[in-house]
This record gives sequence, structure tokens and C-alpha cells, in this order.
Amino acid sequence: MQSLWMLVASFLFSIMGVCVKLASDTYSTSEIVAYRGAIGMLMIFILIRVQGGSLRTSMPGHHLWRGAIGVLALWLWFYSISRLSLAMAVTLNYMSPVWIAVFLFTTAWFKAGRDGNDNRRIEWGLVGAVTLGFAGVILLLRPSMHADQMLGGVVALVSGMLAALAYMQVRQMGLMGEPEYRVVFYFSATCAVAGVLGALLTGGLSDHSLASGWHPHKLKGLLLLLVIGVTAASAQMAMTRAYRLGNTLVVANLQYVGIVFSSIWDVMLWHDQLAWLSWCGIAIILSSGLIATFYNSRNKTALPNDPIASEYQAFAR
Repeated sequence: MQSLWMLVASFLFSIMGVCVKLASDTYSTSEIVAYRGAIGMLMIFILIRVQGGSLRTSMPGHHLWRGAIGVLALWLWFYSISRLSLAMAVTLNYMSPVWIAVFLFTTAWFKAGRDGNDNRRIEWGLVGAVTLGFAGVILLLRPSMHADQMLGGVVALVSGMLAALAYMQVRQMGLMGEPEYRVVFYFSATCAVAGVLGALLTGGLSDHSLASGWHPHKLKGLLLLLVIGVTAASAQMAMTRAYRLGNTLVVANLQYVGIVFSSIWDVMLWHDQLAWLSWCGIAIILSSGLIATFYNSRNKTALPNDPIASEYQAFAR
């Protein structure tokens, strides 16, 4: 039952994506990241004060690593949302289960070689999943993507790869006993700091950014930023709880409902109609993710009940 928190997270993330796309007409990517982090940090801080929690942590290094990778992934994803249809950006970002499977297999392969194990074998199921995934990417991008959107597609793919590392870290920290509110708070704080620095130093990645990177507010913009911050923090809480308490296989598969939500928003708000080859690409990417997640769940080593966390510990070393 705890796995169903991912359904809540997927719906909230889809609303966040809608607001990010709308806010991208007014604000730079750096600004959106900064406000998303600041609002989420304030929201979680109030929650901690009300419930009597503590921000004291015994794993600052883990938070730093998760924050750095997670912020970069988020930054790139927000940028891709501003360039692509919402469904397309979400689908490419949701390649993360395939990337996780690649990371786990590569880590196990080199670890076996380091330990002198000559019985290393090729996981053909994983190879098939990865091949399927990238075939789906080609189908998704080629029929409907213009040349000026290609950068957004590549950025979305990279964001999914970085998100895979962040998810692995979230899972590991949850198993080590770190509560989800603390994980979300420090990630939000990292977003706020990184967004402010990005806006001040570069003016963000958006074509319409001012030299200073900051734009004046209007009521619509403020409301969009507020919804981004609240839905992002709430979705992260739900996602972290799902990965910490739910079944890894079920949780990872439920995230794909986000593609359905995003597709509905695309049709309702922007009247976007993807070509049938693009829909085939989405279906293939989803299938590859399911296969990769199955591989993740059965590739058990040090911790029998959590292949992702155990393999990540080897990867992090």
C-alpha cells in the first residue's frame, strides 16, 4: 500500500511540470529553481516545527551528494520542459530506471573483476532493455522534433541519467533511517542556493533571461511559483516515502503514470497532438523501463531486500 504514494507523487509532479512550462514564459530556469527550492524549504521547515522534528543529520555528505546531483538533474529537466511538450520532456526524464539498471550492471561487472571473479556474464535482458529504451527515444524525437528542439531532448535525457543517481541516493538514505522530510528540506535548500547563484552569475538558461537573471513579479507569476514550490515539495515527500517504505519494483513502475498525466495536460492546455510514431516511442520507453526495473529488483547482492541500495554503496565507494 505504501507504494501508492508514487501515484500521488506522479500527479503532483505533473502539476508542477505544467506550472514550470507556463512560468518559463516569464522566468529563467535559474529563477524557477531558486523559488522552487525556497518555497519548498519554507514549507518543510514549518512542517518540522509543527511536528517537532529535527534538522540535525548524521549524514551531511549524503545530503551534499544528493543535493548536487539532484539540483543539476532538476535544472536540466526544467529547461527541457520549457523547450519540449510536457509529455515528451517527462518521458525522456523517466528513462531513469534504464540508467539505474546500467549503473547497477556496470558496478557489479567491475566489482566482480576487482574481486577476481572471472565468471562475469552479460545480462542480455538488460542489454535488451537499454536497446529498447534508446530505440524508443529515436522514435519519440524524430517524427515531431524540430532542429531547435533537439537540445531540449538531449538535456532531458541527461536529466534522467542524473535523476537515476539521485533516486539511488534517496533510496539508500531512507534505508539508513533518514526521514523523508529531512531529505526534502536539504534538497530544497540546495535548490534555493544553486538557483540564486545561477540567476546572479549566468542569468539562467532561458532565451528571455535578463542580464541580472531576475524578472519582476506579477500575480500570475507569483501564483505559478507558489504552486511549483508546494507541489514539488509535496511530491518529493510522497516519492521519498514510497521509495523508503514501498516495494521497489511497484514504486518504479507507478512513476510511469506521470506520462499519462502529462499527456492529458498537453492535450487539455496546449492542444498538442503527438504523432503515432511518438506514441510508439513512449510505449517502447515505458516497456524498457519495466524490464530494467525487473532487472533492478532481481539483481540482489549485499542487501537481499534492496538491490538498489546495496549496489549503490559499492558504486559510491
